[in-house]
Amino acid sequence: MEHILHLKCLICGREYQPDEVAYVCPEHGNEGILDVVYDYGRIAPHISPASLAANRETSIWRYKPLLPVAPDTAVPPLAVGWTPLYKVDRLAIELGLAYVWVKDDGRNPTASFKDRASAMAVVKAREVSGNQVSGDQVSSVESPHHLVTLSPHHPIITTASTGNAAAALAGLCASVGQPNVIFVPASAPQAKVAQLLAFGSTVMLVDGTYDDAFDLCLQAAAEFGWYNRNTGYNPYMTEGKKTVSYEIAEQLGWQAPDVVFVSVGDGCIIGGVHKGFKDLLALGWIDRMPRLIGVQAAGSNYLAEAWAKGEDVLTKPPIKAETVADSISAGLPRDRLKAMTAVTQTNGAFITVTDEEILAAIPALAQGSGVFAEPAGAAAYAGLVKAAHEGLVQPTDQIVVINTGSGLKDVAAAMKAVQGVGVRPYLIQPKLTNVKEILKTLIL
Repeated sequence: MEHILHLKCLICGREYQPDEVAYVCPEHGNEGILDVVYDYGRIAPHISPASLAANRETSIWRYKPLLPVAPDTAVPPLAVGWTPLYKVDRLAIELGLAYVWVKDDGRNPTASFKDRASAMAVVKAREVSGNQVSGDQVSSVESPHHLVTLSPHHPIITTASTGNAAAALAGLCASVGQPNVIFVPASAPQAKVAQLLAFGSTVMLVDGTYDDAFDLCLQAAAEFGWYNRNTGYNPYMTEGKKTVSYEIAEQLGWQAPDVVFVSVGDGCIIGGVHKGFKDLLALGWIDRMPRLIGVQAAGSNYLAEAWAKGEDVLTKPPIKAETVADSISAGLPRDRLKAMTAVTQTNGAFITVTDEEILAAIPALAQGSGVFAEPAGAAAYAGLVKAAHEGLVQPTDQIVVINTGSGLKDVAAAMKAVQGVGVRPYLIQPKLTNVKEILKTLIL
């Protein structure tokens, strides 16, 4: 991978070759987050807006020359990425805005944004073990009862997650017969746990918080030699997530939007969004960097609080996180350095929204655009609503809201959301007269 110059520590600036370190800068323990630095001069001859226009690949792998993989690297068969970007004029008008788009990453294979990173994890794990990934290379899938048996041909991948990253890893691994062990809080929504079990993962339900699951996963990976997919630890996960920015720019005709709203928990998604636009700016494919607005739940506002108070996120202690948006619940955001940089370097901001505002945003987004979001995805739209009301965006700004996950991920929250705005079904007898009686009370 000659197009990678080095891995750079975000704390001390020390540089490493990719084969020198596995995940983090050893000078700072688990906090030594690394960034993948590219040689754009080497990349430019191999990809361009013109070549992409002729490229029939409709997944993140259409951008392979911009990713930390070799050109001939085989990839998982699931079609990750190239999710739709919808122009939502009715929502825009309601907010007094001219241009709003929703990037619906709930349309990914396991219904969340996290598929982007998990696809990269599967490729990098096999790369480390000297094996290429291909669905037809796998003759059989190991029984879940044997997943914890180390094998040079099937390196175990592990991650900690509140649900979406776990489901994404489980699904991508299932597509290639890849053993994996997942750590999730026991409080994770049943729909997400069901995905893990259906995909055949070995699931560890941790009686504790996401942060407890994350720490336990780090210990297990180190103890058993498993490949660690955790965001805010594995530098290549940002590289998978940055592909959303490539898609947004390409779908807008290589015009960068003015503002992008992203829900924030661990901070890896907004860090990836930033990295993607930085790549495009360095290549000269876009002429400006969008303002990045990170949206946090009021009950999990570590980064918003640090940004507002000017606190150092390396020394700020964890908070107690509690929110209906489980996917962005993090007492100590693991990718907080990249998240803070994404906001500060783009003249962006962090916005805090309440659980009530998040839940209200689920039916508002669904009814105004047809996009059904889980709480974490709807949080980004709740942030736009708040920003519009407070004058933090201009009426003519071109704005993109990223929905990070399908509402089917958390049906209980969706039902609570619709009940909160007075939407309900009508239980009737199978008679037309009953229908007529109800219609008299409605304005359709």
